[in-house]
Amino acid sequence: MSRIAYVDGQYVPHGEASVHIEDRGYQFADGVYEVVAVCAGRRVDDERHFARLERSLGELEIPMPMSRRALAVVMDEVLRRNRVQDGIIYLQITRGQAPRDHAWSDSSNPVMTITARRQSPPDDALARRGVQVITLPDQRWKRNDIKAVSLLANIMGKSRARAAGAYEAWLIDDNDLVTEGTSTTAWIVSDGGNMVTRPLDEAILGGVTRAALIDIARQAGKIVEERAFSRAEAMAAREAFLTSTTAYVLAITSIDGNEIGDGRPGPVTEDLLERYRRHVSGNTF
Repeated sequence: MSRIAYVDGQYVPHGEASVHIEDRGYQFADGVYEVVAVCAGRRVDDERHFARLERSLGELEIPMPMSRRALAVVMDEVLRRNRVQDGIIYLQITRGQAPRDHAWSDSSNPVMTITARRQSPPDDALARRGVQVITLPDQRWKRNDIKAVSLLANIMGKSRARAAGAYEAWLIDDNDLVTEGTSTTAWIVSDGGNMVTRPLDEAILGGVTRAALIDIARQAGKIVEERAFSRAEAMAAREAFLTSTTAYVLAITSIDGNEIGDGRPGPVTEDLLERYRRHVSGNTF
């Protein structure tokens, strides 16, 4: 069965999906996106994704093309037509078509595209083994709280990590503080066993998995510190891990070749992963 995409009000074969050459998303990266996990046919944390989508659109003054309820119907139809039970939904909204001009016009209409594909949950073997990360200077723009489609610095960082044999790159600001990964949220576990992650500000994206994990951890009686931490503190941490919609909770065993803890996934990370898996499957924390 061929894949089906939703493009500006129509369901079309994936291979025929297209937008106008003067779509501002194509010419200026003038748009935002969301990636929603799907588990057993259920959209995971969709209300958090909707809220973040609306916030990103609001910051760019792009109107929401439809209500949350209508959007949920369209997303479910894309899942149904593609027979996706486990996988992801990719949603993108741009400002739409307009003659090329840097300043936007209120006359353009947003264009929304949605695709879905099957994808297995994160690899158990990878979770048991853990991953390596490298650090790089954070050279992105200064509004990383907006989930914009302009990701050139992110993909450069991710590609450098892969070339170095690492899973991810953690980005470091001018004060030697960790901001986040190129596509993930950065966490450490302190000597006292507390979870630490940078507070929400314009330097980082408000991760949906981040928010869910904070709720999960606090309901389990764990202490979460939302504060900045340095590269040096990360190197000396008891544990380190990353989170994202597609990676869930993934232990970090080394940073820039420096072994974290005993070089294996630690007990806090393993416990959080198990709790998050139950959350994704729709069970209680």
